[in-house]
Amino acid sequence: MPTQKNGASTKNEAAPASWEGTMIATRLAARRFAGAVALLAAGILAASSARAQSDYPNQPITIIVPFAPGGASDFAARLLQPRLSELLGQQIVIENRDGAAGNVGMDLAARAKPDGYTLFLGNVGTVSINPYIFASLRVKPLQDFVPVSIVADTPGLLIANPAFPPNNVKELVEYVKARPGEVNFASPGTGSVNRLEMESFRREAGLDMVHVPYKGGAGPATADVMGGHVSLMFVTISSGINHVKGGRLKALGVSTKERVAQLPDVPTMTEQGYPKSVSSSWQGILVPAGTPQPIIDKLHKAIVETMKDEKIRARMAESGVIAVSSASPAEFKAYIEADAAKWSGVITEIGVKAD
Repeated sequence: MPTQKNGASTKNEAAPASWEGTMIATRLAARRFAGAVALLAAGILAASSARAQSDYPNQPITIIVPFAPGGASDFAARLLQPRLSELLGQQIVIENRDGAAGNVGMDLAARAKPDGYTLFLGNVGTVSINPYIFASLRVKPLQDFVPVSIVADTPGLLIANPAFPPNNVKELVEYVKARPGEVNFASPGTGSVNRLEMESFRREAGLDMVHVPYKGGAGPATADVMGGHVSLMFVTISSGINHVKGGRLKALGVSTKERVAQLPDVPTMTEQGYPKSVSSSWQGILVPAGTPQPIIDKLHKAIVETMKDEKIRARMAESGVIAVSSASPAEFKAYIEADAAKWSGVITEIGVKAD
């Protein structure tokens, strides 16, 4: 077909322009369609997520305890298990995953799906101490978990062999200063809170003592203090109270701000002039980071109600454990941050490394 004059386009020249316009329109339509699909998908996911949160929990919940059955953490978990299960309306399963000072169970919990069906019973060792003594630890507790609530607080108890001359902290300080490097103390491991409690105290008091680490928990170390092979150590009240009451050990002080009801005649470390020696071995519930806030709030409410149960509180008190809860998840997070800052400072100062 001939070309029009004066530079006007022919019908053949107009065809490509029309085709190009059609393609542009098609692409725009495709983009709009894709956007609509994406919005629809996002809406469906949001609705599904909201429904899952409102229905929570609708299946059994697992609490990972990073230590073997029979220990302090296992005791706390199994004590709160029935009431928490009742309040949440679902079975609570305790899963003991011990190893590497609690790091095995902590790593497993951190990698769990953040849907509220896997809880972690952390403690002072796994959460506040291990990150600073295990260089290869992959878990960063305050990044990989969201704290929900503390559940148990177990104060420390400074114990000694009954034949050890000092009967209180003042006498102990005088005795050790007169014998620098001669008095030894036991602990259930280089990086244990028991060891760090003693290191904190001896630095506050300016004491030169020898550390004797043991393996296998506080039991073997406590046995050697009773046997007179080691002079003294810090233990949890729950580990030492029966031996003190039975006369097999003597208590020199407790690491609480106020005296404990189970040992009313034993003065606190603060009373005896050492306010920095306030510490405890705590346990608390954490969930994987990313867990929806409504689920965290529901868990927190149930845990608070659980720890109000008089039977649980009485059973814990019998063993020297204080049943507690956090006013909010944020409060528990702040508590952990302060606790970690304290122990990381001691660890850095004395250069503690994992055994």
